[in-house]
Amino acid sequence: MNKLSAYDIIRNPVVTEKSTMASENNQVVFDVAIDANKTDIKAAVEQLFSVKVKAVNTLVRKGKVKRFRGKIGVRNDVKKAVVTLVDGQSIDISTGL
Repeated sequence: MNKLSAYDIIRNPVVTEKSTMASENNQVVFDVAIDANKTDIKAAVEQLFSVKVKAVNTLVRKGKVKRFRGKIGVRNDVKKAVVTLVDGQSIDISTGL
């Protein structure tokens, strides 16, 4: 995996109240590519942030049906990854890469 593909897999960090509470348990939440699997996500996080990953859990949030001026549209599906880090490791998502 090269640098470009690692950036293609990890889209952006998710900063919500729930993900901030998860950071107390050495967990970080990222939006990832919809076709990425757990091993790809683990390799990308380890390459980009130079940390050891303990586990990766994924979920797919289905896109909502929305209306705009009477026309029906659908938002895209979003895949999230909850990455658990080894004890002693941390990622500061507020600084960026």
